[in-house]
Amino acid sequence: MPRPIHATIHLGALRHNQQRLRAAAPGARLWAVVKANAYGHGIERAYEGLRGADGFALLDLAEAERVRQLGWRGPILLLEGVFEPRDLELCSRLGLWHTVHHDAQIDWLAMHKTHQPHHVFLKLDSGMHRLGFAPARFRAAHARLQALPQVDEISLMTHFSDADGDKGIAAQWAAFQQACDGLSGERSVCNSAATLRHGQEAAVRGDWVRPGIAAYGSAPDFPAHDAAHWGLAPAMTLAAELIAVSELPAGACVGYGSTFTAERPMRIGVVACGYADGYPRHAPTGTPVLVDGQRTRTLGRVSMDMLAVDLDPVPQATLGSLATLWGRADSGAVLPIDEVAQAAGTIGYELMCALAPRVPVRVAD
Repeated sequence: MPRPIHATIHLGALRHNQQRLRAAAPGARLWAVVKANAYGHGIERAYEGLRGADGFALLDLAEAERVRQLGWRGPILLLEGVFEPRDLELCSRLGLWHTVHHDAQIDWLAMHKTHQPHHVFLKLDSGMHRLGFAPARFRAAHARLQALPQVDEISLMTHFSDADGDKGIAAQWAAFQQACDGLSGERSVCNSAATLRHGQEAAVRGDWVRPGIAAYGSAPDFPAHDAAHWGLAPAMTLAAELIAVSELPAGACVGYGSTFTAERPMRIGVVACGYADGYPRHAPTGTPVLVDGQRTRTLGRVSMDMLAVDLDPVPQATLGSLATLWGRADSGAVLPIDEVAQAAGTIGYELMCALAPRVPVRVAD
């Protein structure tokens, strides 16, 4: 039989999360952000759960081609724009919208021969200092684009660095307002955290919101708020069976490096999941896990193909019992991916994107 591990993509959860995000930003149009292969969920697998969006936002042309091949005829936005002049040819052919964040991209547009003018999103660096024109150069870039026959509509965008934290969006929002004052064009500024925290403010939510992680059921500002607080449902479950159960005497050690020592006799199980499946190797003893829908913990180091769990809290567990590493158990109990990520010293984004190709993936409604 196949190795007893699988991931499940929940289309109903994706639809639910989109509805929740629309309610958080009423009146705004919604991008389904599917970069990084839909945050590890798989663009083709997640498409039916995300197609209720107003557009798809992603990074590269190959992803855009995949979305078009699935039958999507609406807007597709390249969030980092084009990487070389010839990319514009495919933008013309596929009808892609694209971000402009540096002068070379404007130069390439000026040389591009197209019968259909492009819709571009001019990006302001409002303080994150990653991509975008500095405020002092933003209007000049807008004027250059406006003068090009290759450009039709110009939308205005920025990206918040601290929408999920105490610093907040105030300084960047003020910089964006000042830079865009008097300029026409639709606005897009809200990521997941800004959509959930500020989407009720008409000016901030603008014309388009582009939530990423929240669409997949992870809280963008965890641990300040968890997914349940925002009404989000997990769109990915990773589960595997127990392939061994044993009684451990007091003083016995578990796993490589003997990092866990039993203080008393205890019952343990071995789960068919390890770091080669995408589970974080650095997850320490005590990382939460569900066995038969009941919460327990991992023990010792995570191996390539296996990890150990404490079965004392789950006395009925036996060979073949299902361990939910994150997501929704068959019983309906939920283990938020954010809790697992926090225990491992990382974030839910990384765990989703790290799901290994060797893990079989099911799609469920």
